[in-house]
Amino acid sequence: MNRREALNRVALLVGGSVIGADFFLSGCKSGSSVDTEDLFNQQTQAFLNEVADTILPRTQTPGAKDANVGNFMAVMVRDCYADDDQKVFKKGIKQLEDACDKKFKVGFMEATVEQRTQLLTDLDKEQAAYSKTKEKEAPNHYFTMVKQLTLLGYFTSEIGCTKAQRYLPVPGKYDGNYPYKKGDKAWALA
Repeated sequence: MNRREALNRVALLVGGSVIGADFFLSGCKSGSSVDTEDLFNQQTQAFLNEVADTILPRTQTPGAKDANVGNFMAVMVRDCYADDDQKVFKKGIKQLEDACDKKFKVGFMEATVEQRTQLLTDLDKEQAAYSKTKEKEAPNHYFTMVKQLTLLGYFTSEIGCTKAQRYLPVPGKYDGNYPYKKGDKAWALA
C-alpha cells in the first residue's frame, strides 16, 4: 500500500481530509519550530497508546496498542504537521487528560475502559460539532487528529495490514501456464 492509498482509506473512514496529508505525501519533514520531543517520552507514548487502544481495542484481532500507534502519532505530528497543528495536538493531550479528570475525578490512565470509552465518545461528538461550525482559518480539533492518526497508524501498520485486513503478500493471480524459457531464474518465495 502506498502513501496516497493509505490516506485515501483513512479519509474515507473519517469522512474528510487527513490533517498533515500534504507533508505525508511528499515524504518531507515539516521543518517545525515547535518542540515535540516530549511526545516521545515513555509516559506520553503509553498515554497515546491507551487512547488509540480505546478507539481500536483488541478484539479477535490485535488493537492499536499492539501496533504501537502512540509512537506513530508522535512521528507524524513531529514530521508531518504544521506548527499550529503540532501546538493543538500537544495542548490536546493535556485537554484530554483534564476532561477525564473533570468528568471522572481520575486521570485517563487510571480510568476504567467504560469511562475511557464514554469520554472519547463525548470528545468525538464535540469534534464533529466543532468541525461543522468551524471557520476555514480556525485550528483543527485535537481529537480529530488523534482519531485520524489512530486509524492511519493502525491500518498502515504490519498488524493492521495483516491481521485486521485481508492480506495478499504476492499480488496477482496464480498462473500455472506462465511461459518459461530455458535458463530463466526461479521465482523468489518472499
